[in-house]
Amino acid sequence: MNTLRNKVQLIGNLGNDPEITNLDSGKKMAKFRLATNDYYTNAKGEKITDTQWHYVVAWGKTADIIEKYVGKGKEVAIEGKLTSRTYDDKQGQKKFMTEIVCNELLMLGK
Repeated sequence: MNTLRNKVQLIGNLGNDPEITNLDSGKKMAKFRLATNDYYTNAKGEKITDTQWHYVVAWGKTADIIEKYVGKGKEVAIEGKLTSRTYDDKQGQKKFMTEIVCNELLMLGK
């Protein structure tokens, strides 16, 4: 069961082109938002789409692949873990963020 600890698997579409950052240490980082959709029928019989947005970050070789082959609207499957962090915004307010650190990526669709 240890392999199931803090494991996230999602299939969705990129909401934007990945933001690629080359750090001074030589590491590469890719950040993007991933949209996942869930569908249900409401009491009136209408099909409703519920879209959830997820922040995703990838490092190293995974970031290289994302930079070369993945763009806005592309469907991907990712696997990773949840992380939380805090930072201070420009106004000095403390902000909290939860994101997925992607360690595997599978390109789907066209």
